[in-house]
Amino acid sequence: MNEAPILICYDGSDGAQRAIDAAADLLGPRRAVVLDVGPVLTAAESLAVMAPVTPGAAFEGLNEDDARQRARAGLELARQAGFVAEARADLAAPTWEGIVDTADEIDAAVIVLGSRGLKGAREAFEGSVSHQVAEHAGRPVLIVPPPHDRRRAS
Repeated sequence: MNEAPILICYDGSDGAQRAIDAAADLLGPRRAVVLDVGPVLTAAESLAVMAPVTPGAAFEGLNEDDARQRARAGLELARQAGFVAEARADLAAPTWEGIVDTADEIDAAVIVLGSRGLKGAREAFEGSVSHQVAEHAGRPVLIVPPPHDRRRAS
């Protein structure tokens, strides 16, 4: 088994589940860290924190708990796919920085993540975590695209 772990990014989406399966098929059984990076504060929480009675740390704790739960769910899928895995959760904004920082910390052999397949204006407006990770990681990145919709391919 290869000594360097892979970093699997998991957010509970169908794309993240496909990424686990693709990594198992392409990379085989090995050590893996399953990571969910949650937001420090969501947009709604950011507004609520401005109120004088709302502690921002309470939201951070809830977001970290949510990230931990998603990472554990991804851990189970990774183990079912044959990985010797551990779960990690982090909070970061932007998300890609948390992913790259964790990859650096564990010296990941490769970062694996799913892609939503956004194009054009939607990608520019919503951003692409996978593209930012690939640009900044300084290590191999496996981006697993969404299934191809043959109906749109005409």
